[in-house]
Amino acid sequence: MNNYLFLALAILAEAVATTALKMSEQFTRLLPSAVTVVGYAAAFYFLSLSLRTIPVGVAYAVWSAVGIVLITVVGAVIFRQVPDLPAVIGLALIIAGVAVINLFSKMSAH
Repeated sequence: MNNYLFLALAILAEAVATTALKMSEQFTRLLPSAVTVVGYAAAFYFLSLSLRTIPVGVAYAVWSAVGIVLITVVGAVIFRQVPDLPAVIGLALIIAGVAVINLFSKMSAH
């Protein structure tokens, strides 16, 4: 179960880094730029730890899907980038795909 904690930390670090990337204004602001670099480094470090037992395809699918949803929420709340109906449908399909992988695939680590 620790490996799913590492995956969750990777997702959180990636979301923080991506948010800081937007705030860095093309790397012209020092603090958000530094947070971006450190956040992405932490994200890949924690992702690498999660890959000890979670298959890479499953880990990347979960990381991508949860990251996309989290960044969409952050974008809506902080940057007022509210998704429209097609975007919400697309997000639901991404989540459904990851759910299918985790619930029905034999490659998933349980």
